[in-house]
Amino acid sequence: MSDPSQRTRAEIDPEYDHRREDGVDESELESLLAGYTVGRDDHENAPAFVIRPDDVQTVLTILRDEAGFDHLSCITGQEYEDRYESLLHVTKYDRRTHEVTLVVQLPTDAPVSQTAEPVFRTADWHEREIFDLVGIEYEGHPDPRRILLPDSWQGHPLSREYDQTKPQVVKYAEHANPLQSDHRTETDTMVLNIGPHHPATHGVLHLKATLDGETVVDVDPDVGYLHRCEEQMCEQGTYRYQIIPYSNRWDYTANLPNEWAVARVIEDVAAIEVPTYAQILRTMATEFGRMLGHFLALGTFALDVYGEFTAIFQYAFRDREVVQDILEDLTGQRMMFYFFRLGGVAWGLPEPRDEFIDKCRAFLDELPAKMDEYHALISGNEIFQIRTVNTGVLEPDVAKDYGCTGPVARASGIDYDLRRDDPYGYYEHLDWDVVTADGCDNHARVLVRMREVEESAKIVQQCLDLIEDWPEDERTVQSNVPRTLKPDPDIETYRAVESAKGELGIYLRTDGSNKPARFKIRSPCFHNLSALPEMSEGEYVPDLIASLGSLDIVLGSVDR
Repeated sequence: MSDPSQRTRAEIDPEYDHRREDGVDESELESLLAGYTVGRDDHENAPAFVIRPDDVQTVLTILRDEAGFDHLSCITGQEYEDRYESLLHVTKYDRRTHEVTLVVQLPTDAPVSQTAEPVFRTADWHEREIFDLVGIEYEGHPDPRRILLPDSWQGHPLSREYDQTKPQVVKYAEHANPLQSDHRTETDTMVLNIGPHHPATHGVLHLKATLDGETVVDVDPDVGYLHRCEEQMCEQGTYRYQIIPYSNRWDYTANLPNEWAVARVIEDVAAIEVPTYAQILRTMATEFGRMLGHFLALGTFALDVYGEFTAIFQYAFRDREVVQDILEDLTGQRMMFYFFRLGGVAWGLPEPRDEFIDKCRAFLDELPAKMDEYHALISGNEIFQIRTVNTGVLEPDVAKDYGCTGPVARASGIDYDLRRDDPYGYYEHLDWDVVTADGCDNHARVLVRMREVEESAKIVQQCLDLIEDWPEDERTVQSNVPRTLKPDPDIETYRAVESAKGELGIYLRTDGSNKPARFKIRSPCFHNLSALPEMSEGEYVPDLIASLGSLDIVLGSVDR
């Protein structure tokens, strides 16, 4: 172990922010947007420009076409006492540290902004959600319906004047008898309802599939059955203890990255440093968590596409259980881990340390042979190939347009991974590769996840080597964090981590209290699912099920 006094700042604090070194040139942006900017706002990590509500499409087009900002990662809606705001967080797939925030300020009596949907298709679902929960309307939006709550819902739950005690009446008029004379239509198409309780929907998801014979003409994912207003719950929780536990419920199949997303954004606004040893523990635990998600995705996908339960599904769960046991030993919890704490982790390795490390190494030693089994059972399986090769095709430009990230994007050849492109934790000090593929289909997405398991194993192995030899007197698992945490008021930031499903981001605004004034969750599953119609149009119903399974969505993450 090197002398701590001789380490660089990045070695001492891997959370060191590289944005100021490799960030976007603000002067160039100011010049580019000179005719459209009406003011500046103070945001952490990204320059913020206030623009007029009727210039949204023009400004986004300029940023995309002239400055290369091709990733609309998130849109946040919020209400102040004197105004509404629609915040567009824009970055680049090939330069993640280049970020910019567009601030659209709207009056309280008429919160209407121009839609961003013609420039970035991913704005479709974002803007529907903001209207649904906050109450901002988007002029020109092609489908201005609620998305998480029923159409008959009264009010907007994240608005300041929302009455939580007001009873709601959900109308069922849309389910009236379609055979009534005034409901009959002459058409060659039919609507097939898949879900919301179909075993292939990976949760309570309803797909309204329009068919022409057996060919899918259109798909309308109907989400919201699992919506629990997690953002509002986080806004009612204290920074120090009450928010991180909620995150385990979002993507509950691989939930340790969720904890890191919350920890990272709060540590950012509160200027909390994390000890190096704790960063290594975070990195190791999170990669075990990534394996949890990918093993589950592999087993359930095989079940989706050719009903394979006795071999692949059980093999995947066999290996997932080993990882589950390791994480239970490390965190003390079986599923909702709550291992992360602000400033570090809950504790170090379980005792005896050698026994735990040996258990981890035994799993890693056996993993290559197990991966060979998966390839023999899956990659070379003729039925699997027929069901997945050249089905669910998602071209790179379409994936970017919908804001897709994670294995879904990387299987379309998009080389984008926040662990490398926006370094955090201990990733930048380890030897590993970002896995990509050019197949753009259901088959490629499976292969990417399988190869990512191998990369996670490489990361875990290196973390074990570091931890095993780490001096005992330097095994600091937490920095000194105040029991009651109250960051300075009016700090705004958007930070993200690479979850098993993709970019999991959080926009946070402080008000000087011990609770967030605004807490917006950017879910990778939400974005990836929105691309399903593009992947399924012109294919058969079984291909639709395969495409849905290849996205590896979790409704707890989609609905939040």
